[in-house]
Amino acid sequence: MTYSIKQVFFCFALFLSITVIAQEEPVVQDQIIPKRTYTTVSIAKDQSINIDGSIDDEAWEAASWTSDFTQWQPDNGKPPTEQTKMKILYDANNVYVAFKCYDKDPGGIVRRLSRRDGFDGDWVEVNFDSYDDDRTGFSFTITAAGVKGDEFISNNGNFDESWNPIWYTKTKIDADGWTAEMRIPLSQLRFSAENTQTWGLQATRRYFRNEERSTWQAVGANAPGWVSEFGILKGINNIEPQRQLEIQPYGLAQLDTYETEEGNPFRDGSDTRFTAGLDAKVGITNDLTLDVTINPDFGQVDADPGAIALDGFEIFFQERRPFFIENKNIFDYNISGDSDNLFFSRRIGRSPQGSGFGPATAYLDQPNNTTILGAAKFSGKTKDGWSVGVLESVTSEEFADVIDENGEENEVLVEPLTNYVVGRVQKDFNNNNSYVGGIFTGVHRNMDKNISFLHTQAFSGGLDFRHNWKNRNYYLDGNIVTSTVRGNPEAIAATQQSIVHLFQREDADHVEVDPTRTSLTGTGGKLAFGKSGGGNWRYNGGVSFRSPELELNDIGFLRQADIIRQFANVTYRWNLPGSWYRRANMRLEEFTTYDFQGNYNRIQYDLGGNVQLKNNGFVDAGVFHKPRIFITTFLRGGPRWRYSQENGGYLYAGTDERKKFRGFAGVFGSQAGQDNFSFLQAEIGLDYQPTNAINISLRTDYTTNPNKTQYVAQAETPETTRYITGEIDQKTLSATLRVNYTINPNLTVQYYGQPFIAKGKYSNFNYVTDADALDLNERVQLYNDNQITFEDGAYLVDENGDNTTDYAFGDPDFAVLQYRSNLVIRWEYIPGSELFAVWSQGVNGFSQRDASEGFNTIADNQLFTAKPENTFLVKWTYRFVL
Repeated sequence: MTYSIKQVFFCFALFLSITVIAQEEPVVQDQIIPKRTYTTVSIAKDQSINIDGSIDDEAWEAASWTSDFTQWQPDNGKPPTEQTKMKILYDANNVYVAFKCYDKDPGGIVRRLSRRDGFDGDWVEVNFDSYDDDRTGFSFTITAAGVKGDEFISNNGNFDESWNPIWYTKTKIDADGWTAEMRIPLSQLRFSAENTQTWGLQATRRYFRNEERSTWQAVGANAPGWVSEFGILKGINNIEPQRQLEIQPYGLAQLDTYETEEGNPFRDGSDTRFTAGLDAKVGITNDLTLDVTINPDFGQVDADPGAIALDGFEIFFQERRPFFIENKNIFDYNISGDSDNLFFSRRIGRSPQGSGFGPATAYLDQPNNTTILGAAKFSGKTKDGWSVGVLESVTSEEFADVIDENGEENEVLVEPLTNYVVGRVQKDFNNNNSYVGGIFTGVHRNMDKNISFLHTQAFSGGLDFRHNWKNRNYYLDGNIVTSTVRGNPEAIAATQQSIVHLFQREDADHVEVDPTRTSLTGTGGKLAFGKSGGGNWRYNGGVSFRSPELELNDIGFLRQADIIRQFANVTYRWNLPGSWYRRANMRLEEFTTYDFQGNYNRIQYDLGGNVQLKNNGFVDAGVFHKPRIFITTFLRGGPRWRYSQENGGYLYAGTDERKKFRGFAGVFGSQAGQDNFSFLQAEIGLDYQPTNAINISLRTDYTTNPNKTQYVAQAETPETTRYITGEIDQKTLSATLRVNYTINPNLTVQYYGQPFIAKGKYSNFNYVTDADALDLNERVQLYNDNQITFEDGAYLVDENGDNTTDYAFGDPDFAVLQYRSNLVIRWEYIPGSELFAVWSQGVNGFSQRDASEGFNTIADNQLFTAKPENTFLVKWTYRFVL
C-alpha cells in the first residue's frame, strides 16, 4: 500500500477541519501579556525566619502577599479552581519564599512521596531568572508531601533536574489548604554584582485533582518559551556576591562475586575494592563556578538498558553519571537535532578500546572501564551575557592482565593515558534575543605500539548562532563545525574504513582509502528557520550536512558522515480545551537525504497527532511513507543498497497519569514492499501507587523484525566480492520493573530490574547481484541446496558446482540474554550528604543453539541455570559547605 503526497495532505487537511469544528470556542489571536512586578524587602537585622512551614515568624509581616494567579493549563487565562498567594523576603545570605495554597477540601490534597525531583501530587514552584537574560533560570519546587525538586533552566525552557543545590523547605496542611516555606541560599544562585538587582520571577502551582497549572505571571497558550515570559522581581539591593565553596569526599567499599572458573586465577569467585575520592565546588566569582572530581565513582548509577544492533553502528546511551550530567547544557553542541554532538561525555571513562587477547592467551583479566583520575569543570554566566564552560579530564593507562599457554604472566596496555578538554562560550546580545557561540574540543593520547590503531590527537571546533525576533516567535539558527584527527597510517586507515565513513565503498567516486594518510579533516553544520510561538502554527525547515571526513568519535558522537539532509516540519496546536480534549496537536514532517557524491538516498513523510483527552488520558497516532530508501552503509563497503519502499504507522494510548493505577499501550508497525522486511513493536506500561510511599511500574516491549535480506558477511572470490545476506527471523523481548519505596523525602529504597532477550534465526541465504534494483528478486540471488552446506559451525559455499568450496562464512544465528538489576538504599542524612547501599546483579548469555528456541527456553538455558555476577557496595559522601 502506498500513499501519494496529495493523499497525505488531504488527510492532514481533513483532521484540521474536523478538530476545528469540534472546538467549543474559536482560538483568539495571541496578545502580548503585561509583565507583573513584585517588590521584595529585606529582613530586619534583629529578625530571623524558622523554616517550619507555618509562615508565622514576625519577619514575614514586612513582606506583602501577591496573588491573582491565572490558569496556564488547561483553560489558559481563566481563574484557577483554587487561588494561591506568595511573598518573598531576603537577607544578606538567603532568599525566602512563602506560599499559601488555598484548598476548600484539605483532605483531598495529594501527598505522594518520591525521591528528589519526583514532582508527584500537589506542588508549588518558584523560578528565578537571576541572570535577567530571558533564557536561563533556577527552579525550586516543593510538593505538599515535602519532596524537593530543583532544576536548572536553559534555552528558554529546557529543564535539567540533575542540578541539586542545597536549600531548605517545609510544608504544612491547615484548615485553609497547605503552606510552604523556602530558604534558598544566595550561594546557590548566580547573579550580577550590581547594587540594585532586577530578576525574572515566576511561580507555578499544580492543583492535582484537576490536573491544573496556574501561574503568578500569566503565560499565553502559544508562548514561544518559558523564561522569556517571566514577570519581574525588584527590591533586592546591596547583596554581596556569594562565593560558593563545597567539598564532598566519599569512601567506598565493594565486593564482587561471580562464578568460579576452574584453573583461572582471575576468576576465583570474588573480588574486593576499597577506594576514596573527592568532589568539590568552588565559586571563583559569583557568576563562575569550578567543579572538581578526583577518582570519581558512579557505582550507584543504574546500568544501561539491554540492546542489540545488527546494522553495525554504535548504540547511543544517555549519560547517567552525576558529575557529567550537571550543567551539561553549557557544553552541548548538537549538530543537526539528533544524537550527533561535538561532546559526548561517555567517551571519558569509556571501556578500553584495546584488547589483551592474543593467539597464545590462556587467561585474561581486562578492565571494564577506564579510570578517571580527575576532572574539572569551569562554568557559569557573567552579567555581560557571556556563558562560559571549560572541562578538563584525565583518564589513566589501563592494562589487561594476561597469562599465556606457558603460564607466563604479562600486562598488555589496552587504553593509553588520555587528556580530554572541552571549551564552550556563548554571548547574548540584542536584548537577549540573539546569541553567538563557539566550542573547541581536544583529545591527546600518550601512545604505545600496542594501541597504534587509536588517534594520537583529535580536535574539533564550531561556531553557532541563534536570532529570535517578533517577540521570540520566529528564529533563525545554525552552526558550522570542523574536525581533525591525527595518527599513524594504521589508525587513519581504520577510520576511513569504519562504518561511520566507509571510504572503501566500491560505487563511491568521491572518496577512496589512502593507506598513507596520517590525518583527516572534515566539516559539518546546520541552518534552520522556524516559528516557535504566537498563534497555533509552528513550523521549521532547514538543511544539515556532515562531510565524508568529519570524525568526532574520540570525544563526540557521530553516527554517520557523508550525508546532506533537508528537513521541513509543520505543526498545528490546539492549546485551549475543546468539547472532548484538553490539548491537541497535528504535525506533518518531511525529510530527504543525499551523500556528497550527489546520490539521492532517501525521502520520508510523517503525519501524526497527539491528543490529551478531557479525562486526562492521551492518544498519539501517526502514519509514515518512505517511497525511496537507499542505504550507503548496509553492505559495509559494498555498493548502495536499495530497500523496497516502506509504509507504516503507530498508535499509543494511555490513561490518566494521576490515577493510582494507570497504564499505556501502543503498537508501532511497518511493512516494506515485496515483503522485503517488516517491523512490529508492541509496548505495555503499568504503574501502581498502592500508598503514597510506594510506586511500582512495569514496562514490557516485544519486537519482531523479519527481513529477507539481512546483511551477513562478505567473501572474496577470484572474480569479485560477494555480499551475503539472509532471511532472518528476529525477535526481542524486554521488561523493566521499578519499585520505589520512599520512607521519607530523604530516605528511599529503589529497585530496578530488566531482563532482555534477543534472538535471530537465519535461513534462505543469498548474495547481492544488483544492489539498486527496484525488484527485490533482481537485487539478490538465492543459493540452492547444492551450493551451500553447513559443517562445524560454518556455511560452505560451492557457487560454481565444482565440488570445491569457493568461500565460507560463519553461523550468524544468535540468542542473547542480558539481565540487569539494581537495589539502592539512599539516605540523605543531612542536605547534600548521602549514604548509599547498593546491590547490583547481572547475567550475560549467548548461544547459537538457542536461536530456534522460544523465549522461555532461552531464559531457562541462559538465566535460571547461570550463576549471576553480584556487586555489593556501600558509598558514603559528606558535603562540607564553607
